[in-house]
Amino acid sequence: MSVRHIYHLCRSEDWQAGAAQGRYGGGATDQGDGFIHFSTASQIADSAARHRPGERGLLLLTVRIERLPADLLRWEIAGDGGLYPHLYGPLPIESVVEVTALALGEDGLHEFPPIED
Repeated sequence: MSVRHIYHLCRSEDWQAGAAQGRYGGGATDQGDGFIHFSTASQIADSAARHRPGERGLLLLTVRIERLPADLLRWEIAGDGGLYPHLYGPLPIESVVEVTALALGEDGLHEFPPIED
């Protein structure tokens, strides 16, 4: 797979707490599922629309795959049949190359900057 970046949506306060510790452990859903949920560039807007519509204060984390522990990253089939990246361990802060606050459009969906795999 030629993907260089994967993306994660999180609440601002969850990210700030993780950044202060040097390791982000995910939000409540991630912790309950036992892994941190990620999406590719082509999946992230749909993931946000399905799982986080209307939610304010979300951040988009852009993560460089090569900076992740390879033994903790797994590509798995999700409920919609798509192949999604999941991280089975905390996210090292140094793997995050960009943090972007997401605005909500009038339709309640998040507005994403141009992103690429």
